[in-house]
Amino acid sequence: MSRNNLPELPARKPYGSWVQTERAAHEAWAALITRSPIAARAMHVITAQIDDQNAFIISQEALAELVNCSERRLRDAIKILAEDNWIEVRRIGGRGTVNAYVVNDRVAWNGSRDGLRYSLFSAKVYVPEREQPDREELGNQAPLRRLPSMFAGEQQLPSGEGLPPISQPALEGFMPDLPARRINRDDN
Repeated sequence: MSRNNLPELPARKPYGSWVQTERAAHEAWAALITRSPIAARAMHVITAQIDDQNAFIISQEALAELVNCSERRLRDAIKILAEDNWIEVRRIGGRGTVNAYVVNDRVAWNGSRDGLRYSLFSAKVYVPEREQPDREELGNQAPLRRLPSMFAGEQQLPSGEGLPPISQPALEGFMPDLPARRINRDDN
């Protein structure tokens, strides 16, 4: 918990931590504080989490915890923010308990102004441990498939049977370029 008794989100990378706002938005935000302090607080929490796409995906329960209010009061606050065009809410799934909150790019944005037209296509997603169905297994999952690494100057040498159906062998001098990662020996 932070010193304000609000839960803390995981630390953010220092790159891209700036969020820009219009001056008029600050004046409107001040009026919003008077009208609905919880809506203003929710707007600050959401805005602090947007990435270059101006969106943040989170469950209502987790957002209510971050805003330090009940889910009912959060729903009322989100309704105010949506009606007053501060945010757009996109439902994830059928019940609406997880939403993408897209901040109006005339209020606040992260990144350059020319990237705003892409603000609905991806988002930062926050899923607390308690909401993950496999939370007891977190950290103990089988590793994901890794691509082999290549060092500078090395070449790929395909081997093995390959995936079905068996294909014709490559022509001499025309070996396929297989997916791999390049690693410099100096990077250790």
